[in-house]
This record gives sequence, structure tokens and C-alpha cells, in this order.
Amino acid sequence: MSSEHIQGTVAAGFESVRAEFAAVAAAEGGDYAAQLVAHLDGERVVDLWTGPELTADSLTGVFSSTKGAAHLVVALLVQDGVLDLDQRVAHYWPEFGAAGKDAVTLRDLLAHRAGVVGADGGFTAEEIADDRVIAERLAPQRPYWRPGTAFGYHALVIGALTGEVVRRVTGRSIQEHFEERVRQPFGLDFYLGLPEELEPRFLTTLPMLPTPEQLAELEANATGPDSLTGIAFNRNHPKAPELWELPNLEVVRQLSPASVGGVASARGLAGMYAAAIGGLLSPATAAEFAQVHSIGYDLSTRKHNAFGLGFAVVSDEYPVLGQGAFGHSGAAGSQAFADPRSGLAYGYNRRRFAFPGGAAPENARLIRAVHAAATA
Repeated sequence: MSSEHIQGTVAAGFESVRAEFAAVAAAEGGDYAAQLVAHLDGERVVDLWTGPELTADSLTGVFSSTKGAAHLVVALLVQDGVLDLDQRVAHYWPEFGAAGKDAVTLRDLLAHRAGVVGADGGFTAEEIADDRVIAERLAPQRPYWRPGTAFGYHALVIGALTGEVVRRVTGRSIQEHFEERVRQPFGLDFYLGLPEELEPRFLTTLPMLPTPEQLAELEANATGPDSLTGIAFNRNHPKAPELWELPNLEVVRQLSPASVGGVASARGLAGMYAAAIGGLLSPATAAEFAQVHSIGYDLSTRKHNAFGLGFAVVSDEYPVLGQGAFGHSGAAGSQAFADPRSGLAYGYNRRRFAFPGGAAPENARLIRAVHAAATA
């Protein structure tokens, strides 16, 4: 794909980002469809897109990049003094204290240290779409490790757990808080619950198309449905949907589970993080939520991970970024973050599920290009 197929604009000094995006598109091939947006000190300096059917206004499922929206709400409530990070979850939500979870704090929960990564028996598609159902199922669940002794990515349930705390304290859902405090005031194309009138702008997620070598790698590293990884990614239910299918299900787009159900454009992703470091969060709150709380071997993903509070520590994966950068990737390949030290906010979104799942590999080269232009 040549550079003339890249649409959109860049500010002066960011021409190299357009060239890098074109190089990525050429390497990915003809069905590559993606959006790339960056803000510097609140100004949009990169706004690019390419690929069949995709426009700047197209919306796709952003999977776990939704966690950034959900936990921006939690950060705001902590900043307001409504929630206390070191209070026990069971203080807010008594039923959660069952089966050895009574001492788990909100900080532990946000740092993926609570051990409740899924449920015995798993969830149907309708259940995984409904945060209230997930919370009800997980309250009596025995944790899969002793809370606080290790960490593991609560991939499909963390938003339901933190969301139930928010609901118990405020009487309102994370989705409602996000709409009123973040999406509407900043006019963001990032929805936790896609309005029916915007459905025509939604593009379905396309499945991964691994090469024979990639397929062999997937098979060699496969885990069983009843393994900890299988439980964390809901493969322990016989009728569970494939992960890539989730945003294609209308019930997921409507209810928008706060772990994985968000629908956005790259403009929405980057715009949210620009707002977060543009005055929505105080520097002290941003620093606390970005601080490393869990780092090392992740029991759920069986690989290295680094988490702050609800957010990923993105500088661990992209060391060109400043200390204190915070954000979250999504399974199909999206990545979004704020880097307060450089004033950079970044959003990347792609339509086809990237190998091997999680932040798409091309983010590394795009982030380097954006950061280099921003700090030149």
C-alpha cells in the first residue's frame, strides 16, 4: 500500500509519522485498515487512517482499551474523595468478602492482585456482556491464588469488579459516570454503550489470519480451557464466544462491559487521554494510577506484564516513553495512552485482529515515530 492511500493530516514536524504509517500499511498488505491519532499538549497533531471501508469516523470494538475509560472514572472518584484506594472492597461491597477475599483492598483489585480472574464454569456470551451478572457470580467465587501473593490479568472481569464498587458507593454505573464526566464534556467518539443511531458507523472486527508459522506458534503455546489462562479468558465455558467476536455481538455493544465492551475511533482513544492529562486528572492522581503496582510474571497471560492501578504501565513495553505514562491496549491491536512528561496522547485502532493478540506489533514503530516528532 503506497503513501497516497494514507488519508488524513499531520501537523508540521510530524511528516515522518505519516511516512511510518504508510510503511506499516505497505508491510501489512491490502486489507489493512487502521486509524492513528496523536495529540501534543492538547493539540491534535496526527490524524491518519487507511484501508477498505474505514474512515476517520469509523467505530470499532476496542476490547481492553475500554479498561482505560473505566479506570479513568475510578481515578476521578478517588480524586474526588469518594473512593479510598486502601479501603477493603468488602467495606463497599460486603458480598465480595466471601471465600478468603475479605482483606482485598480497592488498590489490590485495581492492580490485578485479587485472584478472581474468572468463574468456575465460565460465562455465556450474554453473561460476559453484563457487568452486574459477572459481579454477582464472582462475589462468592474462591480466588484462584491467595490475594496479594501474585498478580494475573483479570482480562474479562476487572471492569465488572471495580464497576460494582462504583455502583455500590455512588448508585451509578461506570458507564453512566463515563458518559457524563468524560465522553459528553469532551465530545469523544468513545462509547461505553453504543447508541443505536451510531450503529451504521460501526465496523465489525475481523478475525486473525495467522501465517502457518504463527499458527504453529499458537498451537505450541496453547493452554487448556480449565487452566488459569483458560479461566481468565473464559475458555472454560463450552459455548463461550471467541474473543475476537465480542464487539460484533449487539448485546456487548449495547451493555458495554467495562472490561472489553467499548466502541471507539482512534480520535476517541487519543482524545480521552489528552483530556486526562489536560486537566481532568491532577498530576498527583495521574502519577498514583500510573505507578507500578504489579510487575513480573503474570499468572493469567503466562508472560511478563506491568500494571499500575487499572491502567497498564506502557513505558514498560515502550521504553522510549516517559516514566508515568499510562494507558491500555486492546486484544485486536489497539493501543492508547498518555505520556504526561512529553504531553503526548496516542490512539491507534485497527480492524483485523492482529497476531498474537493485544497491542499490535506495529505500535512499537509508530510510537517511536510519534514520540521522536513530539520531542524534536
